[in-house]
Amino acid sequence: MSQPHTFGELTASGYRPRSLREELRSNLTRALKDNEPLLPGVLGYDDSVLPQLANALLAGQDVLLLGERGQAKSRIIRGLTRFLDPEIPVLDGLELPESPFAPVTAQGRALIAEQGEAAPIKWISRDERYAEKLATPDITIADLIGEVDPIKVAEGRYLADELTLHYGMIPRANLGIFAINELPDLAERIQVGLLNILEERDVQIRGHRVRLPLDILLVATANPEDYTNRGRIITPLKDRYAALIRTHYPTTSAAEIDIVAQEAFSPTVDDIDLQVPRFMQEIVVGITQAARRSGDVSQHSGVSVRASIASLEALNANAVRRALRNTEEIAIPRICDLHFVLPSLAGKIEFEAMEDGEEARILRGLVNHAVKLEFDQHFQLADFEQTIGAFAEGFEAEVSADAAAADYADLADRLPELVAAFDLLRADSAAARASVTEFVLEGLHLHKMLNKDSRGAGISFTGT
Repeated sequence: MSQPHTFGELTASGYRPRSLREELRSNLTRALKDNEPLLPGVLGYDDSVLPQLANALLAGQDVLLLGERGQAKSRIIRGLTRFLDPEIPVLDGLELPESPFAPVTAQGRALIAEQGEAAPIKWISRDERYAEKLATPDITIADLIGEVDPIKVAEGRYLADELTLHYGMIPRANLGIFAINELPDLAERIQVGLLNILEERDVQIRGHRVRLPLDILLVATANPEDYTNRGRIITPLKDRYAALIRTHYPTTSAAEIDIVAQEAFSPTVDDIDLQVPRFMQEIVVGITQAARRSGDVSQHSGVSVRASIASLEALNANAVRRALRNTEEIAIPRICDLHFVLPSLAGKIEFEAMEDGEEARILRGLVNHAVKLEFDQHFQLADFEQTIGAFAEGFEAEVSADAAAADYADLADRLPELVAAFDLLRADSAAARASVTEFVLEGLHLHKMLNKDSRGAGISFTGT
């Protein structure tokens, strides 16, 4: 059956309007009853942020998300649209989306008064009911709320006429969700203009005696660094956000690995199968987690999950590049590839004040810490007594980020203890065994059992 196109057809269809908060609450209730994921794609928050968010929506509260960069704040607020109805009817031909059952502007009321049941209706999707603005110091009240339109005045209307107003972004988000990213960056005098919207649900423009009873959910994000230093949220405004929800970085390696696996781009090349061993994934997120604990890294801004994502992307890219050069069918990252992660990390981490050259040393230290920690999760030095002895007697091993996987085959013949490591880490291909071999050698080096000498792209391991 076709959708109603006039107010009369809409009424005859039996359609019953409901407020935005009733709509959100109803759709959320259905999702909870059906045990659906509240926000698909938002991982690591099932026991913390998402229950608080659900409570806020059930209570009809405006929400302020407070957290460091890279904690999925924007994704969360954009995901709220899934709790809106697929489509709703609004009056056609107006500046603002207005319910035909309760128009909020003089123009909307006049349309219903003049045309009655013949008033035209259009249907808008849930995506059209979401608006977002990044807060910057140059934003004005006119941008957010509205201003007198000089063109309408020039057309002959009086300044006191409500029809001379040009509405800002917030009124234009009526019947939907409006989000402000990085709220503390909004000038304090502009924040004052939001007080009425959050409390009385209306807008005031340039002294006009106009009241727009908006039906709107206001959500905002803020970074604690901005919240305390660069900018601040004025106390009355913060008080009007009924729900302040603190986001966080993944609390476990497994959670961060899941996020990285979901978000990281993997280069797709014909005839090359890219495989990333679990221990390499653990190392990648371990580097980021070590940075979050490091005294040499600024913790005020945080170390985003984007650091892990960018690191894995760089790691994968080098593995694929090597496979292409060596005409191999399987590409698997190795420890040597971690060298190519450093440029990605350097752009994602803010360091404390230090001398030139220290940043590279710190990054290498973070990588070494993550590799050693992961090695200790799988092995003990006693597992490689014969290997350590062989190196002490003069054995040498050469590895390289450019070497083919087949170049590592003879190492397992000469170092039999590697076979047990292959079995433990399920290395069932030449490329996987090359990756495990580098992992073991690097782990022994970090435990000071082997010496390591870098020569261009190649690395030589010898006894101590």
